[in-house]
This record gives sequence, C-alpha cells and structure tokens, in this order.
Amino acid sequence: MFNHLRATLIIIAMLGLSILPTYSQSLPLDGPLIASNTVELDRIILYDMAHDTTRELSFGNYWHHVWDFSPDGCRVLFTMSNGIQPAKLYSARIDGRDLRELVRYSDLPDDQWGIWEPDYAPDGSRIAFTMIRDEPIVGTDEVEREYHIGWVTPDGGTPEFYSLTGEEHSPQWSPNGEWLVYTSYSERVPGADVFSTAVPTDEPLEGVPSTNDSPPSTTISEADLWVVSADGETKYPLTNFPTGNVTNPRWSPDSELIAFIFAPSPSNDTVWMIGNQQGAIPTQLTYEWGLVLDNTWLPDSTHVITSKRDFKGITENRLWKVPLFGNTETDSTRYLDALGLAHADYPRFSPDGNWLAVRSGYELALVNLNNASMDWLDADMIGNTPIVWSPSEFAGEEACR
Repeated sequence: MFNHLRATLIIIAMLGLSILPTYSQSLPLDGPLIASNTVELDRIILYDMAHDTTRELSFGNYWHHVWDFSPDGCRVLFTMSNGIQPAKLYSARIDGRDLRELVRYSDLPDDQWGIWEPDYAPDGSRIAFTMIRDEPIVGTDEVEREYHIGWVTPDGGTPEFYSLTGEEHSPQWSPNGEWLVYTSYSERVPGADVFSTAVPTDEPLEGVPSTNDSPPSTTISEADLWVVSADGETKYPLTNFPTGNVTNPRWSPDSELIAFIFAPSPSNDTVWMIGNQQGAIPTQLTYEWGLVLDNTWLPDSTHVITSKRDFKGITENRLWKVPLFGNTETDSTRYLDALGLAHADYPRFSPDGNWLAVRSGYELALVNLNNASMDWLDADMIGNTPIVWSPSEFAGEEACR
C-alpha cells in the first residue's frame, strides 16, 4: 500500500500537482492553532482559535497521526501508516499542499522500517524521531525489531543517528534547542520475580515467566534517561536506576530541568525531576504509587502537572499540581478541580501560557487560564491522543505565503 502511495507522490511531483485536503472552512488560519487526530485516525483537524473554525487535512486511506508544527507554524509534521506496516514521516503546509515524505532509507525494504515520535528542533534545523527497523537475524527467516533515535533536516533525506544500541524511544528537544533527551532500555536479570524491586541476581534465572502468556524469559528490559547535544558531540546517561523503569521525559520551559516518571514495578508510577547535568542527582516528588497517564510543566516551570489515577484516595485520573520543593506529595493538589475535568489526560499548555487544552473522557476541552472558564471543542476532535499547539512564532497563514 505504501509503495502505491510513493508512486502516486512521484507522479504528482512530476505533474506539478498537490494533494488537496478536505476543508471545513476557507478563511485563512490566524491562530493560535490546535492540531488533533480524529478517533478514527482518518484525518488531521486544525482548530483556529481566532475564528472558532476547523480545517480538515486528509491524505488518503491511511492512519494519520499529527506530532508537531514547524517552528513558524506553516507546516504540520505527521506520520501515516496502513495499520500494518510501520508508519512513514511526512510534512505538509497547513493548507494541505506540498506534501513531502521526509525519510529515505534503502538499507531495508519499505515494510521493514518506519518512523515514530518525531519532534521538530526549536530552530527548525532538524527533526528528531524514533526509527523502527526490522533487522533480519542471520541464518533465520526471523527479524529483530530495533529502535534508534535518528534525525533528518526539514527537507528530508537519509537519516543520521544519535543512538545505535537498538532500544531507544521518546526523543524530546529542550526548548532552547541545545539538547535532546530520550529513554534507553537495557536488559537485566530479574530479582525474585519479574515484578520484583529486589536487587538483580548475579546470574539469569532459568524459566522466569513473562507476562501475557509469552515464552519464559531470563531478562527484563528497563529504561533510563539519556541526553545528547544537538550536534551529537556530547552524550551521557542522566539516570542510572539499578531496577525499575523511566518514561515520559518532559523538559521544563526554561530548559533547566527534566520531569519524568519512575516505576519500580509495572504501573506503580512516581513523579521525579532531574537537572540536565552529567552526574545530577534525581529528586523524587511523589512517593505514593499510582498510574501516571501523562505529565507536563506549568508555563512558569514552578510545578509539574500530572494526569494520575489512584492517587491520594482518588481512583479516577485527575490533573494534579505537584510542587518542586517542600513536602511535595502532601502539598500536591488537584489542578483546576472546580472545572470538573473527569478522566483528565494529555494536558498541553499554549506557548503563551494563557490556555490549556486537555482531554476529559476523550473529549477536548479548552481552558482559559486567565479566568478559569472552559469550552468543549468540536465533537470531531474527540480522540485518545495528545493535541499539538502552533508555536508562538506563527503569524497567521497569510504570513506563510
């Protein structure tokens, strides 16, 4: 299917044509913009706050996943897949024109590699992503799936790589564009069982059962944080937990700190932070185990906002405001609780800090933080993925032309 899409794109390019999206309004977009997937993943919806209108972008019968805007806000960055093969990376103008496939890779067949989690560098010079590769296992008909942190320029091309060990995920640029944080998994032998927080045994345990009725395993895979400079010259591990798993790295808006989730065992999540310095000591912010669905920072970098369930006697996932100092767990409070955001997830603040977009039971709510008022956005924007804000540099669609 993707070979057919590539052939179509080549013909379109030769003819000087463009793939046009479906529009729900023709006014130029003035912004700020919110980009969202639909629950069906069949198109991307752009909501224009200036006009309270939406525009739909659809590029065929593929699963669309929007990830970012270009730093000027004139292009959207997204992946498309047929639901079977790994996704490929594209960008297009916000009017749907000038569709570009950004990663070219000839070392493997098309159905054995893909792109996920792309993130535009703030200066627009690079796009980082997780590259998925199904490498053949020599002497067998099987493949081994690997994950590497790679990058290309906005014009696209053959990827360069920041990591090569084969189990890296979740690249996130610092707001100043100088650093990229990601998670890197490694294998260790388990303690008393695969869910144990005990110190790992010296030798692998024979026949340790895995989850989901999969074959027995003698090792488990857990992640720590790594940081690499934008030029790739400096790279170091940021955390080094002997057991447990690190996920969800999030930069503070001032690029000084990184919040993350640490789970000593599956689904027993706690909130931490660490400074971006080699040898820095991580600080634990919450101690009560629960399930953290997502986390972000207040725009002033003073608190971490988490979507957490089974926390402080509340079963349902709510937004929690976690301070960085003092008795952080005791002083954690429900954030915007008066608005009744049930089953809250994926909080995302606007670049100017005046708005919050958050999912509540899959619906998308837009909160005006200046007066704590809230509106529900179009039903077509219902979904279970995070939204993306246009950058502060976006000056309206007319400026893009």
